[in-house]
Amino acid sequence: MKRVIALFLAALLQIAAATGCTQLENSKTANTQPQNTLHKSTQPQSTQSGSTAAADRLHIICTVFPQYDWVRQILGDKAEDFDITLLLDKRIDLHNYQPSVDDIVKISTSDLFIYVGGPSDGWVENVLRQAINPNMVVISLLNILGDGVKIEEIIEGMEHDDEGHGDDGDGHGDDDGHGVGDDDDDDGHGEGDDHDNGHEGEGEGDDHDNRHEGEGEGDDHDYGHEGEHDEHVWMSLQHAQTFCAVIADALSTLDAGNATVYYSNMIDYVQKLSDLDAEYQTVANDANVKTLLFGDRFPFRYLLDDYGISYYAAFPGCSAETEASFDTIVFLSGKMDEMDLRNIMVTESADQSIARTIVSNTKEKNQQIHVLNAMQAVTANDIRSGASYLAIMESNLNVLKQALA
Repeated sequence: MKRVIALFLAALLQIAAATGCTQLENSKTANTQPQNTLHKSTQPQSTQSGSTAAADRLHIICTVFPQYDWVRQILGDKAEDFDITLLLDKRIDLHNYQPSVDDIVKISTSDLFIYVGGPSDGWVENVLRQAINPNMVVISLLNILGDGVKIEEIIEGMEHDDEGHGDDGDGHGDDDGHGVGDDDDDDGHGEGDDHDNGHEGEGEGDDHDNRHEGEGEGDDHDYGHEGEHDEHVWMSLQHAQTFCAVIADALSTLDAGNATVYYSNMIDYVQKLSDLDAEYQTVANDANVKTLLFGDRFPFRYLLDDYGISYYAAFPGCSAETEASFDTIVFLSGKMDEMDLRNIMVTESADQSIARTIVSNTKEKNQQIHVLNAMQAVTANDIRSGASYLAIMESNLNVLKQALA
């Protein structure tokens, strides 16, 4: 195996050098995805798991924290029998990650690889095309959702890159009139690719037999039409339940002897997600405020759409912008006055300077800043301290209770 990997490195170096940015026009692969850095699981890992040597463990690679935590929850006590790796554990933004050669080798030899499947993962298809493990099970979250994948919105007052987004057309319309118009993206979901890598419904006749879970036969979703697809699918508790069911299927395929344990853990965990989803809906139904304003990027469309909450924001969720224009500041501060909004939202990664500037330009100048966690900056230390998807979503619910009051 070492000799195979050594021969493989030259090709991987070229792949790593060619990994692209987050704009769809630079992502020409069948499934463009989010990007992350490899991190060894913080699960305790003994060199021996029962009679199973460490070298014989199944290797699982997850590109973002929610996937990583879902896997841990479904494995339960069996997590110590697996080598679980998290990509993106050092506050490197989802959209800015570039895989190293070591990262690519680990992915290519893994038993289960879970990735998002959005525009930031343009590097993934090349890696899977060169995969060493022909039996790798691969899960793409966007492929699981299919037509449920949303287009990233460009709404009134929002900063955006004219080359990456357009204002013509209508990719999505909210009840409050928010609309999308992104026509510049022609990054198709390459159905004609001659690698399958197990993506069910993608190119037949691949030399690899890597099995992709959660993709329908004949899947013809074009994840490159009408603008950049919103990658932040994990922010929906409803989608999370679907993803967990697919992950349980994959784990049961890899370790059939413990399938009953995995399905039981999944059912218990999905019930917790469902209960929390119901709590969110109750808060939204009882809310006095039905619109949130973000002085920041907006990676929360799936979350707010689930509960009928409208929004305004400085930037779309995948934006790399850090400074808002004068027009954006004036528009958002005016909108806060017009709607008498007492709170302004930011993500966990924000320095809050834009939000403070917006507040300082309102009439009252006393709005409160609240932080919603998009789980794009969870570190290894956070995980060791007990961070979990469910706990973060519970915390976000408490934030929304205040912001919507």
